[in-house]
Amino acid sequence: MDSTGTNIAPGPGVAPVEAPDLVTVPTRQGLEAVDIIRRAASRAGGVGPVLHDGSCDTLGFLVPPGTADAWDLPGSACTQTNGRGMRFGDVAAPAPSGTGWLLPPEAVEPVTDPEVLRAALGEAARLIEAADNCR
Repeated sequence: MDSTGTNIAPGPGVAPVEAPDLVTVPTRQGLEAVDIIRRAASRAGGVGPVLHDGSCDTLGFLVPPGTADAWDLPGSACTQTNGRGMRFGDVAAPAPSGTGWLLPPEAVEPVTDPEVLRAALGEAARLIEAADNCR
């Protein structure tokens, strides 16, 4: 465990698991992106764990460590989690306080590929804009 009480060290004989980064987007765009990624999963990597906040304003996609260093997609944010409030490498990783799993870790890929996510978020933004302009 680290100084925050987060279990980031696996048991004996298991390689350490690096904490993923977290891409946060508005809920509507994130839900569209989840659908887009799932439809395209046969051609690309699938979607990884997805969190929703307590107020359901945002969704957070777990992405590989280091993604935050180069993430620059407008309308989204990517932050390093450093394992805060999460347990990695456990089958039933609890959601951080005030959030819940839309797609829990045990039901999906380990993380979402950042390039797949970037493309899906771009397509989702275009779909949302087109739908809003039809009203």
